[in-house]
Amino acid sequence: MVDRRSGVPAFRQVAADLREKITAGSYSPGDQLPSEREMVETYGVSRPTIRDAVDMLRAEGLVTSEHGRGVFVRPPASIQRIARSRLSREARTQNRGAFLADAATRGFTPSSSVKIRFEEADARAAQHLAIDEGAEVTVRDRVMRADGLVVQLAVSRLPRELTRGTAIEDVDTGPGGAYARLEDAGHRLGSFVEHVGARMPTPDETSLLQLAEGVPVVTVTRVAYGEDGTPLEMNDMILAGDRYELSYEWPAD
Repeated sequence: MVDRRSGVPAFRQVAADLREKITAGSYSPGDQLPSEREMVETYGVSRPTIRDAVDMLRAEGLVTSEHGRGVFVRPPASIQRIARSRLSREARTQNRGAFLADAATRGFTPSSSVKIRFEEADARAAQHLAIDEGAEVTVRDRVMRADGLVVQLAVSRLPRELTRGTAIEDVDTGPGGAYARLEDAGHRLGSFVEHVGARMPTPDETSLLQLAEGVPVVTVTRVAYGEDGTPLEMNDMILAGDRYELSYEWPAD
């Protein structure tokens, strides 16, 4: 029951109790929470109070509502993104680079749709790629799916002078992807830098990623550098926050 003398709003007390039960495993991923009527009886509060509590948990990404069915505990991240091995030269040789490596790790079937376009570099792209603003860049705009569900949006930009006449300007870049084609053209990769952030999605991102209310996106901007330090590619990725776990490893030296 709710403690009405605590000074804590009733809906927050209900949300805290449900959150604790979810964290403790009393309600497992995929489980349905009790109905509004049952929670009204359990906590001794009104239906609006229960709705406010559930809205709070939904905003935190802990639960999702399905119209006509009820409220369910949201499953944890289902895709593990292992940053180190997924970008290795060995993985590219085996045609298991990047997203394909994620698929191999978690056992989902990957697919993607790709659009190619050319545009002038804006100030941000020019800075990351060390080129003049307005210089022509090749854009690879991808929607990436796991078992048919959209999980990632990715937009790569490369200086056009590096891609002209290569399969990087084709929808299908061939085994090993765009990075393999860069190396085929003599631009050997030396290092990668990733900038990771998080924010709430735009309406278009919410629609494309089929995100529930309150679910954020993880943003990753990766810049690939050649062995001589020249930037070769900038890749902006938008990941569904409820479907990804980012894993990083590095030596303790």
